[in-house]
Amino acid sequence: MRSIWNGAISFGLVSIPIKLVNATESHSISFRQIHTEDGGRVRYRKVCELEDREISQAEIGKGYEDADGTIIPITDEDLAHLPLPTAKTIEIVAFVPGERIDPLQMDAAYYLQAGGAPAAKPYTLLREALKRSNKVAIAKFALRGRERLGMLRVVEDAIALHGLLWPDEVRAPEGLAPDTKVTVSDKELDLADALMDTLGEIDLDELHDEYREALEEVVAAKAAGEAPPEAPDRAKGGKVLDLMAALEKSVRDAKESRGEEPGEVTRLPQRKSARAAPKQTGGKKSTSATKKTAAKKTTAKSSQGTKKAASAKKATTSKKTAAKKTTARKRTA
Repeated sequence: MRSIWNGAISFGLVSIPIKLVNATESHSISFRQIHTEDGGRVRYRKVCELEDREISQAEIGKGYEDADGTIIPITDEDLAHLPLPTAKTIEIVAFVPGERIDPLQMDAAYYLQAGGAPAAKPYTLLREALKRSNKVAIAKFALRGRERLGMLRVVEDAIALHGLLWPDEVRAPEGLAPDTKVTVSDKELDLADALMDTLGEIDLDELHDEYREALEEVVAAKAAGEAPPEAPDRAKGGKVLDLMAALEKSVRDAKESRGEEPGEVTRLPQRKSARAAPKQTGGKKSTSATKKTAAKKTTAKSSQGTKKAASAKKATTSKKTAAKKTTARKRTA
């Protein structure tokens, strides 16, 4: 990988020569601007306003525009000799727990490569110290015309540098929360938890850019003179009139998408009022209702047993009476 910046890490009195390498790359598809009438390329030409002619890249430098419109030329040599200690140095200023860093501050990511054999020992020392402390290093460095804040952390066997926004560059989320006061019930939270559990975790390596793939299909079809593929029909989203129903359906859909049996989504038992009878929720009875039902069944069985016993006793008595009458008739005869 090609380095984009050479310098050193300042770790107390220890200086570690390093090279800065981009840790990420973009796979997005780029477009060219064309003239829609004939398909010709539209290009930007760099023209000097004073001479009214196009100039080459070699003739272009940097300049700072003052408040009155005056342009002050700034050369690469001026930038290389800035009166700033971090001009060519990543200066570590503190070590803090990683959770202290707000993800909103995270910016571009880079890898730090040891600059030659002499840097191997101090580079390894810093890496192992970060591992053992379970902390990240906060540093200041200058890159692309300005001083930046950074965070150093260990990624496998390398040290990564994450550019951080300065705290005053992160906006506060004022006025973004709903204006009206909204309460969320325990049942709704339970269903939301069930949905989260159903979706579960995922291996991030399995995720890919479906938009780019669809765009490649369109480009390939048009290049072959074919009609571009049509977008699949999606379920129309409407207003959520019943949040509970929407959550339950989301859980079922998530289970089906994973090849699981949708089953029945269990809700929490509803709270009983003083006058209202206990209700069944999710096809299950409450504990008290179950006990009452069991008691009724036991009473019913006991009553049935008593009736059967009474019937048997009555039948026995009838048989005995009939036998006595028969005997009496024989004796009379």
